[in-house]
Amino acid sequence: MQFPSPHTLSELAQYTGAGILGDGNMSVTGINEIHCVGSGDITFVDHPKYYDKALNSAATFIIIDKEVPVPAGKALLLHPQPFDVYVKIVQKFRPFVSSNKQISDTATIGKGTVIQPGVFIGNHVKIGSNCIIHSNVSIYDHCIIGDNVVIHANAVIGADAFYFKKKPTGYEKMLSCGRAILHDNVEIGPNCTIDKGVSADTIIGKGSKFDAHVHIGHDTVVGQNVLMAAQVGVAGVVRIEDDVMRFSQVGASKDLTVGKVAFVLAQSGVP
Repeated sequence: MQFPSPHTLSELAQYTGAGILGDGNMSVTGINEIHCVGSGDITFVDHPKYYDKALNSAATFIIIDKEVPVPAGKALLLHPQPFDVYVKIVQKFRPFVSSNKQISDTATIGKGTVIQPGVFIGNHVKIGSNCIIHSNVSIYDHCIIGDNVVIHANAVIGADAFYFKKKPTGYEKMLSCGRAILHDNVEIGPNCTIDKGVSADTIIGKGSKFDAHVHIGHDTVVGQNVLMAAQVGVAGVVRIEDDVMRFSQVGASKDLTVGKVAFVLAQSGVP
C-alpha cells in the first residue's frame, strides 16, 4: 500500500514508539510485506532467520527487533515487537471506516452497470461499465472492478486476509491494507470469496471465469483466461499464469507458481 503522501521515518517512530537506526528524515512512501516491497517502502522482520532477506530486500525501511548494522541507503525502526509496529502503521493509514449505506457515497460505478437488490458496495470502491452485480454480493472498501464483469449472488470481494501471528495470549490478526482487483470480462460464480492483499493486491486477470464456491487467498495473482471449477481453493501469494484450468476441489498451497496452460484435474493438490 502506498501512503497518500510521504512521511518521514521520524514521524512513524514517534507515532509507534520505535527507535531509529539511520536517517530519520528519510521519506517513507508505503508499507508492504517482504515479497512485494519496493523503494520507499517499509516492511518488518521479527525472526533472525529472515534478517538478511529483509535487510537486503528492495525495501528502504525495515522494522526490526535487534540492533544491526544499517545497510547503505536504508534506515531502520527498532522495536521489540515489529509485528505490532507494522499493524499500528496500517491502522493509521488504512483504518476501518464503518458504512451506513448499502452503497457508499465514495464508490464510483460506471455507465450501464446493473446493481441488483441487496448488494453492499464499500468505501472508495471503483466499478467499471456494463457490469452485473447480483443480489447480496459484498464488495469491501477500496476494491476495483473492471468493465463487463459479472459477479453472482452472495460472492464476497475483498474480505480480510486470513493472516494471524501466534502469541502467548492467542492469535493476533495482521490487518489487511491491500485491495482485490478484478480486471475486465471476469465472471465470479455464486458464493465465491476473494480476499484482499495483506499490503498489496489480490488480482484476477482479464477474462478469467470462476464457478461457485471458489476461494482465492490474499496477494494471489491469477492470470488471464483462467478457468476454475467449483470448490477450488487457492492459498495466499500464489501466481497462476494465463490459460490455466483447475477442475473441481483442487487445492493449492501458498507461495507457488502454476505455469501457463496447466491443467489440474479434480481433487488434485498442488503442494
